Amino acid sequence: MATGIIESAKATNPLKELLNFGQSVWLDYIRRDLIETGELKRLINEDGLRGMTSNPSIFEKAIGESKYYSELLKSLDTRTDLDAGGRYEVLAIHDIQDAADVLRPVYENTRRRDGYVSLEVSPYLAHDTQATIEEARRLWKAVGRENVMIKVPGTAEGIPAFQQLIGEGININVTLLFAQEVYERVAEAYIGGLEQLAASGGDVSGMGSVASFFISRIDSLVDSILAARLKNTKDEREKVQLQSVVGKVAIANGKQTYQRYLQIFSGDRWKKLAAQGAQTQRVLWASTSTKNAAYSDVLYVEELIGRDTVNTIPPATFDAFRDHGHPRASLTEGLDAANATMATIAKLGVSMKEVTDKLTADGVRLFAEAFDKLLKAVERTSKTK
Repeated sequence: MATGIIESAKATNPLKELLNFGQSVWLDYIRRDLIETGELKRLINEDGLRGMTSNPSIFEKAIGESKYYSELLKSLDTRTDLDAGGRYEVLAIHDIQDAADVLRPVYENTRRRDGYVSLEVSPYLAHDTQATIEEARRLWKAVGRENVMIKVPGTAEGIPAFQQLIGEGININVTLLFAQEVYERVAEAYIGGLEQLAASGGDVSGMGSVASFFISRIDSLVDSILAARLKNTKDEREKVQLQSVVGKVAIANGKQTYQRYLQIFSGDRWKKLAAQGAQTQRVLWASTSTKNAAYSDVLYVEELIGRDTVNTIPPATFDAFRDHGHPRASLTEGLDAANATMATIAKLGVSMKEVTDKLTADGVRLFAEAFDKLLKAVERTSKTK
């Protein structure tokens, strides 16, 4: 974790200023020492932190590359009923519960809008609707905290699981979203789930959910496609068109998605739920660290600031934005330019469906690979502690 993250906040803190634009900052990171040293409390007090997210990659690094879990693993020596997955779950739930407890005042002060910690279902279940539902129910019960969100992937099989879980009153973070069309299905599923909850007499005002829309990975893949085309084309007009959209597609895609959010959550169907106290499912910008060194290290924070959104930021980017971020209401700026970017991509024959389908499949695979490493790290740490 970057050392700067524990520095005292400056007189004017760009991270805290994001709240003035209606955006909540969550931290895309969790590790035992963050809670035990009081650092999490400092981030809440000094930087306006309002939530946290985790995933298999984050836990793999936390458990495999630190000493902070040795004692807890040692305490599980006599638990012969637990395999590596079971031991990991004990560690993860412990962290999630403690982080949720630290964030509880945020949850209460924001009237259940923020103060959440996310825990992901096994990535092995990404294409199994019923198994996802059952695991989410089990994790929700095991954590036992109102201000937790269970993460479910936005796959074809994950979306119906998500709707069912919302209908049961379980807070959900839908992750691995890349395509606008898939986002729209997720938003509609959220409304459907709340209608199901309301019909069964549930309290829709108590529900929290976010739609985690991934950003930088889109530019990484699209830019590689554009670079290959630039290398091979001799058509000067095509070169100009290709160069005009390099590094711009991810943000344009995000801006268009936010417009869909505004439309969906202003319709008559939504208004009936809002009258019962329901809160919108905010878009959460994920994968907001900059992968290309040629781009600003705060690009995917500065260009996606808008009302009723969340940005979950990894530690290095969190530090960078505190140091030199410039908040402004950027999410609704330059919509014509964003539309032009997406139109140009289509004219160039770059299929966003193919791009986003690949990224979703890759995301599931990468999280499964991280989970494999995580379980090996638990085994290794258990044997060498």
